[in-house]
Amino acid sequence: MKWDLTKLYPTLEAWQAEYDRMEALIATMGTYQGQLGEYDKFHEYYQLQKDLGTNLIKVYQYAALLSDLNKKNTENAARVQKMSYLMSKLHQATAFEAPELLALGKDKIDSFIAKSDLLQEYKFALEKLFRNQEHVLDQTSEAILANYSQLANQGSEIYTALTVADKVDKEVTLQNGETITVTSGNYRSYLADLKDPEDRKTVFQAVFAQYKDHKNAYAQIYNTVLQSDIATMKNRKYQSSLESYLFRNNIPEDVYHNLVAVAADSTDLIKRYYQMRTDYLGLDTHHTYDRFLPLATSKSKFTYDEAKDLFFASIAHLDEEFQAKAKSALEDGYVDVYEQDGKQTGAYSWGAVNEHPFILLNYDDTLNNVFTLAHEAGHSMHSQFASETQPVAMQNYTIFVAEIASTFNEHNLLDHFIKNSDTSKEDKIMLLQQAIDDILGTFYRQTLFASYELKAHELAEQGEPITYETLSQIMIDLYQHYYDIDITAEDGKEFVWAYIPHLFYTPFYVYQYATSFAASLKLYELVKDDPANIKHHINLLKSGGNDYPVNQVKNAGVDLTTKEAFEAVVHRLEELLDELEVALKE
Repeated sequence: MKWDLTKLYPTLEAWQAEYDRMEALIATMGTYQGQLGEYDKFHEYYQLQKDLGTNLIKVYQYAALLSDLNKKNTENAARVQKMSYLMSKLHQATAFEAPELLALGKDKIDSFIAKSDLLQEYKFALEKLFRNQEHVLDQTSEAILANYSQLANQGSEIYTALTVADKVDKEVTLQNGETITVTSGNYRSYLADLKDPEDRKTVFQAVFAQYKDHKNAYAQIYNTVLQSDIATMKNRKYQSSLESYLFRNNIPEDVYHNLVAVAADSTDLIKRYYQMRTDYLGLDTHHTYDRFLPLATSKSKFTYDEAKDLFFASIAHLDEEFQAKAKSALEDGYVDVYEQDGKQTGAYSWGAVNEHPFILLNYDDTLNNVFTLAHEAGHSMHSQFASETQPVAMQNYTIFVAEIASTFNEHNLLDHFIKNSDTSKEDKIMLLQQAIDDILGTFYRQTLFASYELKAHELAEQGEPITYETLSQIMIDLYQHYYDIDITAEDGKEFVWAYIPHLFYTPFYVYQYATSFAASLKLYELVKDDPANIKHHINLLKSGGNDYPVNQVKNAGVDLTTKEAFEAVVHRLEELLDELEVALKE
């Protein structure tokens, strides 16, 4: 139940040798400046490009995975820093590439592509380059921006240092005198299990004290992220930071704005659910940290092996190819299962080109973690399907479609629980709550955060000062609108913006959880109607990065440029609330 990183490199010495080779390869690529107009040189350059694309991420992955096993190990952290340095050298060495290719013109590039199977792999990437032409600068300017690339990423690096490496887990004493250690990995489990409201409050404050105590530092770190985005926006002549993140993958801004509008216009359903919870649980006030409280008591602990079996059983009715990929995703040596001191919190799947993906979990036997396992397996399945079908240049799929496979698996798992559970009131309520909480967590909560970062970027673009008061006020207003909850009454909650790592690591990312959820729900409905439609889903996963993501999803049967797909999620939530209301009254 641990990673076997020798599957990537047998020893640290082997990793270092490949690092050195990549460093030399990057230097060689820089020597092609001014020569890409000759077909032979152009072809040689892209042979190097393929080598780099196949192996550089693998080198980076090994260093990062090793570090994530123990963030307190400084030698491991140093290797990640070396990789950041190497990536910066790559940007500097190849800064000439885009301007030089654009200067050659699309017709000449197309004539080169027509002569070579190797170059055919890069046809779509080069088409995207010419579409992005207005945002590419001259060679000198691109070189200058490349020199600042490592500095531009320091916001996220400092965030990691403060939030993970320097974090000290807190011991707290419960009302019964028991002392527990609260970590980022276990606090949700405590909030779900603790019956005393004062105990839940204590655990909650132990987590959020980190963000309250360092609120000024977190605000300045986030301002660094915002100002970096604004600099990119201005330098590359985008109209907004949002456009700068959507344009490259040809995602219409209407997708973002329609999502935000649909979620914001249907928050009455969230308030209805919270009122149902308040009444049924007998709470005086429903705090944000009470959302983990179960409405019914049922079997809630599952070993890791049980979780795998449940996941496999949930897809047993689907295509054999799909089932085989699920089992391969969770193969021994590729999943690091349990929490340990210094280990990166949360969960993820990460696959390098032509390599089996690795999954990080912090598994704690809860029902939520059973779904996390299925979720991350979906990511690995997606990566495997793409790597087996697409050439190197088109294996990496966009973030926009990245959450479809993961949430599709969750829909299957949920229905499996419903169909195979006892028909008792407790079981029905538990499963309905799970389904509703999934929609609130994946669709509404992520859209709330998407609204937050859009507002924060707009304020920064207007030259407004970015302070912790400014950032907190955005969250205070959003939580009031979405949940009808005043988070200033919960000590530390107004700093929830500092708690969300995606806002610091990958701006304008989280909205894609919601778009992916809407797409996967629609795809799942098609599969429920006819299991043969799983082929459409598999074909989407196999497509990797061979087209613009909105087109990929549309080809699978879902149009995200309209509000309909998002409104389908709203209708689904309303149906589940109706069922829950009946079950609670039985």
